[in-house]
Amino acid sequence: MAIDITALYCCLDDFCKAFEDWEAHQLIPSPTTRQRLGKLSRSEMLFIMVLFHLSPFKHFKLFYHYGIGQQHRTCFGDLPHYDRFVSLMPRLFVPLMVLLHSLGGEETGIYFADSTKLAVCHNRRIHRHKVFDGLAARGKTSMGWFYGFKLHFVINHKGQVMALKITPGNTADSIVLDEVTQQLTGKLYADKGYIGRDLFTKLWQRGLHLITSIRRNMKNYLMPLADKLLLRKRFLIETVLDTLKSEMGLEHSRHRSVVNAMVHILSCLVAYAFRPGKPSISLRNLQIEPYP
Repeated sequence: MAIDITALYCCLDDFCKAFEDWEAHQLIPSPTTRQRLGKLSRSEMLFIMVLFHLSPFKHFKLFYHYGIGQQHRTCFGDLPHYDRFVSLMPRLFVPLMVLLHSLGGEETGIYFADSTKLAVCHNRRIHRHKVFDGLAARGKTSMGWFYGFKLHFVINHKGQVMALKITPGNTADSIVLDEVTQQLTGKLYADKGYIGRDLFTKLWQRGLHLITSIRRNMKNYLMPLADKLLLRKRFLIETVLDTLKSEMGLEHSRHRSVVNAMVHILSCLVAYAFRPGKPSISLRNLQIEPYP
């Protein structure tokens, strides 16, 4: 996978200029807070965080020392110490939230929903884990129990992120689906965890058709061939989630700060938005047109 780092930095720098202008008009500056410039600008810090998830490095400390400190050293002036950079990471939380919202996918009318676990520690360390105490919770997936959060995810058939939400690990998938799909209309394909008459009715009334497979004890109904084919293509969102976790480092259990953990997750999702060659499916072979 080749990524043009110059184009990536230009996009992030343009966003930071627009964000700083919005920030200056929306927030009241504090006269007691120093506005001293640091060694790295906001756009450079965003560039480092996003580039990490697009790089082959698995550990951010190694990436900062060798990827930034050696491979891309000529792109920067003075680099702060690694510990100093980590202490400045919470400043990127709000810009990443705004940037991720602005990078939302195209409304095609065909969407896929799923969730994945974000474990914050090994199960053996649950009783002595303190970083996410009061925020994380025990949950269960098809792979077993875990302690952490759940990432609820909605994408379109082009692999673009449409909506997401992070909840404690014990939150049922069907509870948050209505909230994260408020702006979507068309057809939504999901697994059996989203089955529910009340949920189906609520989504149907606002123009979103929820389509799932059925359990063994449920009565079978006839389904249009197009919906049956697209339901079989639900592996698309599982491929996207696997890409985020196995190749881009979405999940790891070494966080020592709640805010920095959220910055890590948001920067990974922003990096995926810039990633070329996203997993997608073609509707041409299925003879299906996307909804307007």
